[in-house]
Amino acid sequence: MGIAAQPAAAAQPAAPVAAPAAGQTCTAADLGTRHPVIKSTEVSPAITHFKGWYVTQGSTGTQTISTNVQETISVSVGVNGNVQGSFAVETLGTVGASLGLNVQVNYTTTSSTNKSITWDFYQPGYYGLYEGTKKVTGTYGSLNCNRTQLGDGSWALKWTEGPDTGSYTTYTTLEEGAVRCEDKVPANSIMRKAQDLLDCGSPAATAKHPAGPVPSAKADQAKHDADNAATAAKATQSMKATQAAKPAPRAALNCQPGAYKIDVPGKPLNWSAPLLANDGIRLRESNFTSAHLDNWRLCNVTENNGVLEASLWNWGNGGCATIPTNIANQEQAYLTTATCGEDDLQRFYIYRDVPGSTKIGLQNKYTGSMMGHDRYADGELIRQYSSGRQDGTGTYTLTGV
Repeated sequence: MGIAAQPAAAAQPAAPVAAPAAGQTCTAADLGTRHPVIKSTEVSPAITHFKGWYVTQGSTGTQTISTNVQETISVSVGVNGNVQGSFAVETLGTVGASLGLNVQVNYTTTSSTNKSITWDFYQPGYYGLYEGTKKVTGTYGSLNCNRTQLGDGSWALKWTEGPDTGSYTTYTTLEEGAVRCEDKVPANSIMRKAQDLLDCGSPAATAKHPAGPVPSAKADQAKHDADNAATAAKATQSMKATQAAKPAPRAALNCQPGAYKIDVPGKPLNWSAPLLANDGIRLRESNFTSAHLDNWRLCNVTENNGVLEASLWNWGNGGCATIPTNIANQEQAYLTTATCGEDDLQRFYIYRDVPGSTKIGLQNKYTGSMMGHDRYADGELIRQYSSGRQDGTGTYTLTGV
């Protein structure tokens, strides 16, 4: 029976950040941060390369055989289709730690080209040469700091599960091997998955056969199914991108009457919308030239479990805060304004401090990233950070004007 040969190197799981648990207390500095919470996991064997091969009495010994691509697995977290930022790495690190598996925690993909496998065949028979891995998929949510009313009517800041959710895909160490129809292998193992592709009951497997490749209808069908699934996933991602690129016009915004500045707490600089279409929202100090570019209204506001969701309409240029579609999948993409429309890139979750405090954290609904700035300076762009700014610079103040 074949056993795994030297496995390909795999990324060691990142040491997860000491993430909080739901219900634990947090501080106002945490309003602009988030941590992943794993909601589901599924581990299944996957064959990435395969070839059916017949070994005769005269062809035993070491052979190098070119196997065909069976399935390509890419690591991804959320809508980005790749792995960018600390939140994605923390998510995958948490998954690996919870399962006790070494999973890929950075963006990578299994080979999409045929691969040669060298194997030492000790006895004749019908073999499946394979490279495989364990595919790990599931869903996650996020823990955010938000105000919570206690049983006695008082309020406190606690880590709570926010509305943001997504899915992830990763895989474990790659291994190579060879397996025959008559080999006894563990259920739900990579070797069993390869054995299932062998067409063991077919005439090609049981009749005398010259040394060399043997076609496998099961392997062909499995590859066809994997290709269709990959094509469908790409089409879905492309459709989402197209929909985000062209937001449907909004008939009218239902805006709250008040206007606000989004301030850096205790300091003069606040969010100021751009005058130019190709510029972003920046930290500026209000003065007589501001022309309401630093005044914002909350529009189409909803509330779910204490978390506000709203569009941020700018009084000065009439646009809504958004992340540009073409860079929405990038860590530290900048915030700007655009024509208001029905678009999740223009929707933000707002996490609030206890009553009496106006401190907030903001999260983009589509990307899941938190808003923040890299440094406190006039003209500094407001950007998205997947886990938020851990130094507290993602906490702002919503000041009525």
